[in-house]
Amino acid sequence: MPAAFDCHRLGKRYGATLALGGVDLEVQPGELVGLLGPNGAGKSTLVKIACGLVRPTDGEARVTGEPAGSAAARARLGYLAELFRFPGWLQADELLQLHQRLAGSSGGPAERGELLDLVGLGDAGGVKIEAMSKGMQQRLGIAQALVGSPRLLMLDEPTSALDPVGRRIVRDLLLELKRRGVAVLLNSHLLSEVERVCDRVAILVAGRIAAQGSPGELAQARGVEIDVDGSTRTFPDAGREEVPELVAGLVAAGERVYGVRVLSSTLEDTYLEAVSGS
Repeated sequence: MPAAFDCHRLGKRYGATLALGGVDLEVQPGELVGLLGPNGAGKSTLVKIACGLVRPTDGEARVTGEPAGSAAARARLGYLAELFRFPGWLQADELLQLHQRLAGSSGGPAERGELLDLVGLGDAGGVKIEAMSKGMQQRLGIAQALVGSPRLLMLDEPTSALDPVGRRIVRDLLLELKRRGVAVLLNSHLLSEVERVCDRVAILVAGRIAAQGSPGELAQARGVEIDVDGSTRTFPDAGREEVPELVAGLVAAGERVYGVRVLSSTLEDTYLEAVSGS
């Protein structure tokens, strides 16, 4: 089975400006991948290439094995932009019906009802968009991105306008999509959300992948601190496995041990190091 999305040596220049400088990235079916990076890192350019809105200068990108931008690739991709705007006079059900026509979906009322239920708007099909809160509109936007059962969903800051309840709904939705085998490429500045739901993270800086891996892999060990009588001993090269031996050594030397802390970086630490290092 081909990757839901893959790009190799992907490059894009706008005149003298380098937007992407040889990016290699894969998103497997059912995988949630977080795309992180500061403003101007090239995230939007990568997404636009995947959607067929921009042509790369170098390399290639594919959606489920089809060239990005082709009719077959577009049919298998759903997208929600960060700054979207829907006609306020349309009802939620009417908006989904419009996007069914645009996507060539034959799902009909059953698909629309299922999608509204999926995003927690099952009772809002007859509500006009202009009467919805920003959070409800955000969830409706995710529903329209799922019209036609895409195999790859690209979301740009999908929880930025949501309250904690709305964020929980979106997190649960992403896990349900993963269960169904739908791949998600999630562009977000909320590192805590990415760390909580994503299988892998790619940090894009100045048009290049600066770091890539699971949140656990990117959170590196930072040593061990042990509180003894009157001071704290630091072992910067030690990990969790060395703790019993370290404690035993201190006790054998006559020290009284009061506490042990295994230090590790967070995804935020790794992100900041990648950004500052590049």
